[in-house]
Amino acid sequence: MKRRVVVGLSGGVDSSVAALLLKEQGYEVIGMFMKNWHDDSVTISKECPWLDDSNDAMIVAQQLGIPFQAIDLSKEYKERIVDYMFAEYQAGRTPNPDVLCNREIKFDIFLKAALRLGADYVATGHYARKEETLVNDKKIYRLLAGKDANKDQSYFLCQLTQEQLEKALFPVGELRKPEVRALARKAGLTTANKKDSQGLCFVGKVHLPEFLQQRLAPRKGKAILIPDDAPVFANHSDDFEKITEPYHYEPTLGKVIGEHRGAHYFTIGQRKGLNLGGFPKPLFVIGTDTRENILYLGMGDDHPGLYRKGLFIPAQDEHWLRPDKKLNAGESVRYGVRIRYRQAQEGCTLYKREKGLYLIFDRPQKAITPGQFAVWYEEEELIGSGVIS
Repeated sequence: MKRRVVVGLSGGVDSSVAALLLKEQGYEVIGMFMKNWHDDSVTISKECPWLDDSNDAMIVAQQLGIPFQAIDLSKEYKERIVDYMFAEYQAGRTPNPDVLCNREIKFDIFLKAALRLGADYVATGHYARKEETLVNDKKIYRLLAGKDANKDQSYFLCQLTQEQLEKALFPVGELRKPEVRALARKAGLTTANKKDSQGLCFVGKVHLPEFLQQRLAPRKGKAILIPDDAPVFANHSDDFEKITEPYHYEPTLGKVIGEHRGAHYFTIGQRKGLNLGGFPKPLFVIGTDTRENILYLGMGDDHPGLYRKGLFIPAQDEHWLRPDKKLNAGESVRYGVRIRYRQAQEGCTLYKREKGLYLIFDRPQKAITPGQFAVWYEEEELIGSGVIS
């Protein structure tokens, strides 16, 4: 009896080829499009990118000769992703909706819907790989980086569990992007030359300030330039809490150089959209105070306020995809760590304490951003992740 797989057909070339490969491998394949966005209370643009994507997904299913259906998950998407995003931005943190989308939508609600259809697996077009191994006679699933280093998307899957990974297939993970497009062209798929999607997961490309203004009202505030010799940078020591604590600034440390429309619209390391010019070097956001509505800026990408040697992940925000490798209080281990997608792994030591994890890097990291995910790897295997405090 054929094993049944429900493929999340997004209307892009990667998921199209994922379905193609699975069919060629002898699976019973069902294509399913997730409609996750039609909330008119948050207007993003006049376009409806999901409509075009849905049509493309349906055409691909017809070309492959597989059943197709759409599922409306917009209510769950709004509650689990969009509402969370607004709350995080209002608190001065920068969430990662793509990571959340995989954890909360694709490999939770969508997976459960697929299982109700009798599926053995769900498949996506992610550039990642999965392997099985035995640890103390127990089957463990390993999540590995995709073969295409330029497209590796394991970072976005960092919050998956062993139970979710068990049911997941990533057919294009062994391929490079040009190979995927070549397979699509050979099969005559309508998505073969379609550009990769950009922007918010399932929503499309957005201007973030405009998106946030639907819920977070603009509020004028002061933009303060902090000199690179401000005394706040003298707080580094061997003490973990001091090394990993985000920088805090006082308005008296710098000079008011203009206004902004709301501190909650900005993120650490941001350069574009400041609308402040006439300075010898580019300006970067080095701090936001959403309570007082103050934006702190530094001049030049070598400004000390952009760099930190470590970060902290509270215990409740730790996630170990490999639970057998979870650290106990007092233990430490060295891993390669990413604090953003496509970043090269950085040498780092993880120190476990009762409060959580302290990640101390071999060299200072640029724009460590609260709300984002730090992800740790053992060579090409993703071991765990956590929300940066």
